[in-house]
Amino acid sequence: MRFSTPAANRRGREAGFTLAEVLAALFFMALVIPVAVEALHIASVAGSMAQRKDEASRVAQTVLNESVLTGNWSQTTQGTTRRNGHDFPWRLRNETWQRDAMQLVTIEVTFSAGDRSGSVRLSTLVNPTNATISTVSIPWDNSLRLSALAGPPQP
Repeated sequence: MRFSTPAANRRGREAGFTLAEVLAALFFMALVIPVAVEALHIASVAGSMAQRKDEASRVAQTVLNESVLTGNWSQTTQGTTRRNGHDFPWRLRNETWQRDAMQLVTIEVTFSAGDRSGSVRLSTLVNPTNATISTVSIPWDNSLRLSALAGPPQP
């Protein structure tokens, strides 16, 4: 037969959690978990948007360089480029530059990620009267060389 002492009774009661403590912990988790899941969703969408924007920038740079090199910059054109399984619609247009006899050639590429969309716009100046081809190296890839249409340096 065992006899219980007051010290043993206290240890048994203090070993577990009370119902109020368990309910408070569950309530706290019910508040925190949806907020954490929403934060992860927002971070995922932001990452997708950044990735699509980077891809759209590369499409814009490629199409703008090709248009200037081939001389197709003088008319408004549009098209769609597929990259990494995603379509990137673009529109190329030109307008007269306010100074000198230059043309401002602009390309706008639109992109989307989930239910959000955005666009990237790149522009360059072209001198149509005295255009020459020169080689330009791109800093992010030393092995890649592109030819660009450029006029003589202006004073």
